[in-house]
Amino acid sequence: MMKIEKTVSILNRRARFEYEILEEYEAGMVLTGTEIKSLRSSKASITESFCQFIDGELYIINMMIDEYKLGTFYNHKTKRERKLLLHKKELQKLEKKLKDAGNTIIPLKLYITDRGKAKVLIALGRGKKLFDKREAIKDRENKRNLDRILKKS
Repeated sequence: MMKIEKTVSILNRRARFEYEILEEYEAGMVLTGTEIKSLRSSKASITESFCQFIDGELYIINMMIDEYKLGTFYNHKTKRERKLLLHKKELQKLEKKLKDAGNTIIPLKLYITDRGKAKVLIALGRGKKLFDKREAIKDRENKRNLDRILKKS
């Protein structure tokens, strides 16, 4: 039998490195039965995914949820567009800010709440330039060196 974890949290670690985060939102998702079962066993990836408006509704595209092992012909497609659930005012605000050059909506974290609902933490972000990324790497290395020196003493 498959082991189902109580707390499922799938992170997009590249997102904070690649993008400058402007705002964060928590959104629900429309899923099928086999998708939520796969999510509960942590069989998903959001590293290459992004969000896009289609006919005034927000969808997460390129998110991969593995097929459920015990699913029959009811199984879902691994990469399909999944609708995100937000309040109407939040959708209008995001759509308005998305029209600015360089802004995009990216998923940061996929998790299941205590009540069993699948949620996605999405963020409005602006792509970082190359020198910003170099600066982030330099800061991270300086912090590691400082921690190493403090640990020795």
